Amino acid sequence: MSPDRPFTGRHMLAIMLGFFGVVIAVNVTMAVMANRSWTGFVVENSYVAGQHFNENTAEARAQAALGWKGRLEIEGGAVRYVLSDAHGAPVTLAGATASFRRPSYASEDVAVPLVPVVGGHGVAADFVPRDGLWILEIEADAGLERPYRDTRRILVEDGRVAGGRKQ
Repeated sequence: MSPDRPFTGRHMLAIMLGFFGVVIAVNVTMAVMANRSWTGFVVENSYVAGQHFNENTAEARAQAALGWKGRLEIEGGAVRYVLSDAHGAPVTLAGATASFRRPSYASEDVAVPLVPVVGGHGVAADFVPRDGLWILEIEADAGLERPYRDTRRILVEDGRVAGGRKQ
């Protein structure tokens, strides 16, 4: 303030209203963006999912005891999944489905059938997920009582898998 115009209560009021106006505007903007980008959907029915927790855990332990390892390749315009047993021999797949889900919203989620090819692995030709972080869930018919499940987070960069971590 210049010496000719002293700092008054009106000046203080204008500063306070401006400050809180910016804070409120930013909060409203962020809330609207969050509401548009995430559905809040995690599972259809958490009560039912909770009832099946022990069953799902036992199934996951039995699957882990097999010692099988899945390898995912995304390149050349195709997704390829190869499953190997504990000794490194390929496991023949009768079919499989790869579900690509975004961790934060469902608008880009897609399920792709993996067609069995010679050598027993599954391939989805002419499909490459968009770049970014994905949760990949593979359900493979490998001759077991239940489908073999492989879930991992992957990072796709330039049409290739840049990283992956089992969940």
